[in-house]
Amino acid sequence: MHVHALAHRLHRLPPSCGSVRLVGVDGHAGSGKTTFAECLAGSLGGAPVLHLDDIATHEELFAWTGRLLRDVVEPLERGETARYRPYDWQLRDLGPARGLPPAPVILVEGVGAGRRALRPRLAGLLWMDLTHEAAWERGHRRDGPAQSDFWEGWVSAERRHFAEDPSKPFADFLVRQCSDGYEVLPGATGTPAKESTVTDRDGPAAVW
Repeated sequence: MHVHALAHRLHRLPPSCGSVRLVGVDGHAGSGKTTFAECLAGSLGGAPVLHLDDIATHEELFAWTGRLLRDVVEPLERGETARYRPYDWQLRDLGPARGLPPAPVILVEGVGAGRRALRPRLAGLLWMDLTHEAAWERGHRRDGPAQSDFWEGWVSAERRHFAEDPSKPFADFLVRQCSDGYEVLPGATGTPAKESTVTDRDGPAAVW
């Protein structure tokens, strides 16, 4: 079954946040979340993707729950357009407000997308099934030596986050990157959405 079939299955889930089906795409930094989310969004007919890199900041790598709920989740629950200020990681400041109107499916992509405070509002949770060692190595290679100091702080923060608030045990699907696409397997939750293995071979694997 292709990603298009997975998209169809997600469309059939009951709304979880007002009229919206929020779907989390979580995993370790460097695991390929952004690339997969964009691929899935295309199969969902251009579904919006909220990148948690726009919500986090240098000072709040993971302490952004309140702002996400206030600026994004609660307006969507009321059927209103959410408005949030995406963070500029170069300028170290919040940018101009950006609108996120309700849609049938909205993907929430980033480390911590499956956190405890957000799970009650999620229609489904996908976990990029790559070990933290492999993901962090790929992230280091992607960002280069200039970001080494940031990565040292990030790795410690991510370890603490997932030790206190793991996502993988609550995932509906595990996504594994293959040489020619993605393999999507059942997660640990045992929801009706998890039936047979879902395999995508629509295109080459991409690295986030």
